[in-house]
Amino acid sequence: MQAVLAIEAPVLVLGYGNPGRQDDGLGCTAAEAIADLGLAGVRTSAKYQLAIDDALDVSECAAVIFVDASRTAVAPFSVQPVEASLEQMFFASHDVRPEFILGLCRRLYGCSPDARLIGIRGYAFDFDEGLTDPARANLKTALAYIRGVLSGRNACAS
Repeated sequence: MQAVLAIEAPVLVLGYGNPGRQDDGLGCTAAEAIADLGLAGVRTSAKYQLAIDDALDVSECAAVIFVDASRTAVAPFSVQPVEASLEQMFFASHDVRPEFILGLCRRLYGCSPDARLIGIRGYAFDFDEGLTDPARANLKTALAYIRGVLSGRNACAS
């Protein structure tokens, strides 16, 4: 049986990455595109990186879709469940993972929203602005999928 994302409102789409490093900006671009749709019951956030204070925003939602660029996903994107975990090694502030955010939600707020990570395949991560053409095509496909999930037409399965 597939694990399906709960499509109860509110849902948070939290995209993250560095738009100044080419395809690393896929997560932010995706969150901004979803925000432009103005969907009822859907909150969005585009961030340079995840931070521990994101746990509060996540705790206020029934479900969260984390969106990030991926160097290894099979194109156009991957979907995987995110399980709460407080096992986090801090090497730098940009190492905060979605699992840790959910772990903080459970510890601090007594909840662990249903969550998935969508990794959109990227190809170039140099210091330059703008997505590559292949990444832009993957983004378009991922956005169609996310819109379908948020409207209840697609199951966000692992």
